[in-house]
Amino acid sequence: MSTMKIRKGDTVRVIAGKDKDKEGKVIAVNKKDGKVLVEGVNMLTKHTKPSMANQNGGIVHQEGPIDLSNVMYVHKGQTTRIGFKMDGDKKVRVAKATGDVIED
Repeated sequence: MSTMKIRKGDTVRVIAGKDKDKEGKVIAVNKKDGKVLVEGVNMLTKHTKPSMANQNGGIVHQEGPIDLSNVMYVHKGQTTRIGFKMDGDKKVRVAKATGDVIED
């Protein structure tokens, strides 16, 4: 896969699956698998053993990965696709719906 259009810190809306229409911030991006972690979306229950990091262990709720095709970037409250254009000698992301440059 070439350049990722969704990056860590972006606000996205889920467009498919059990968490459809939920919004959240991207926590992590897995470029190799084409998946993203979005805070508060696709919550999983994980049973953990006691360890040095977690003395008690028990049940932990954490986000699970979502396929990149199931999320859409949110720009000024509405979802939009993302494109790229050259701004001088710099490559920048552009919101397709408005034509605005997306600031990082």
